[in-house]
Amino acid sequence: MLNISNNRVSEYVDLKKFKSGKDIFTKEYHKRFNKFLIAFSVIMVIILFLPWTQNITSDGIVTTLKLNQRPQTLQSSIPGRIEEWFVQEGDFVNKGDTILRISEIKSDYFDEKLAERTGNQLASKSSSVEAYKNKETSYRNQIVALQQERNLKLEQARNKFLQAELKVKTDSMDLEAVKIKNDIAKIQYERTIALQEEGLKAVKDVEEKRSKLQESEAKLISQQNKYLSTKNDVINANLYISTLKATYDDKIAKAESSLFTAQSSGYDTEAQVSKLETNLANYQKRSSLLFVTAPQNGYINKAIRSGIGESFKEGEKLVNIMPSTYDLAVEMFVRPIDLPLLHAGEKVQVQFDGWPALVFSGWPNVSYGTYAAKIVAMEKFISSNGKYRVLLAPDDKDIPWPEEIRVGSGAKTIALLNDVPIWFEMWRQINSFPPNYYKSGGENEDSKDKKKT
Repeated sequence: MLNISNNRVSEYVDLKKFKSGKDIFTKEYHKRFNKFLIAFSVIMVIILFLPWTQNITSDGIVTTLKLNQRPQTLQSSIPGRIEEWFVQEGDFVNKGDTILRISEIKSDYFDEKLAERTGNQLASKSSSVEAYKNKETSYRNQIVALQQERNLKLEQARNKFLQAELKVKTDSMDLEAVKIKNDIAKIQYERTIALQEEGLKAVKDVEEKRSKLQESEAKLISQQNKYLSTKNDVINANLYISTLKATYDDKIAKAESSLFTAQSSGYDTEAQVSKLETNLANYQKRSSLLFVTAPQNGYINKAIRSGIGESFKEGEKLVNIMPSTYDLAVEMFVRPIDLPLLHAGEKVQVQFDGWPALVFSGWPNVSYGTYAAKIVAMEKFISSNGKYRVLLAPDDKDIPWPEEIRVGSGAKTIALLNDVPIWFEMWRQINSFPPNYYKSGGENEDSKDKKKT
């Protein structure tokens, strides 16, 4: 009853006499409740001392372990226009299979026989290179012939010069002999005149001596002219040697100039040949780029550019392809404050979207539907979402991951840290303390040894 006044009915009426009063006031309900509270408290205390595994939870995405196994888009290295598709979305393609054919949209490559004509130009220029090489050989042979001819001519001219010098010496000796004979003839003439005046010689003897003197003087003049002429021959021979050298040097210089011109033209033609070879290789390679092929075995996911006759630029995405063989992995994102707690090789529990699971984050042994993974790589630079990316791979020693999982699906990850009592984890969560930093067994033993020392 409600105690809404100071007058109590229980003071005037014994309520236990009534049936309802007996049912209410004679039974002790609080004893059962006390027992329940005591049992509940004991159980809670026991639970507080049960082991709890500290963890870091995060959302992740299913990806592939190797870079070449991830979904990729195919692009064209050249601009073009779509002409024909050879596949449909969902088709399986082998490496090297043709996916689509494109055509050129640049006017520089409209000629279908561009590579063939460039090859003909290349052949012509290569022939020109050979012709210039033959021309160089001819000029070299001409230079060698001129040098040999110059040497022979110079040798001949030097011989003539030596002959002229020897002749000069001979004529000079003859001149001296004629001079001596002339002096003797003059002395004999003067002696004959003197004897004729004394009457010892006849006039006829004087005339004979005069005639011999005149002959001697004539020979002297003739020998002097001959000597001067021989000296002039020496000068002419020396001048001829100089002229011969200048003449052949000029001829050789002209031949060398022609040789250098041929070499320059040959080098220029070789440069043109090299340029044509590059152009031909580019045209041939460009022709092969008109067919977009599959880089590896996989499935066609989506055609980004699908219309026939649709133009595109180089580097634009055309079609998505997913490799047929891949190793699954999960990329998770953790907060910067939790990153130092993770290390390569540590185990992580993964729950995949679409797979029913009963998860106990602190008791992984009783979790159902979670799969074991291990950390294989951690990002060194923060991602755009403000977290660090961590890559997980399947744990070979545990249950294998389901084969039906597809790349790109969602996942939830639980990184397991230290085992602590539940009361410690509750106390840590209430106070917002970070988890204890994980240390491997080897490090713990080392730290214990350091403490002992």
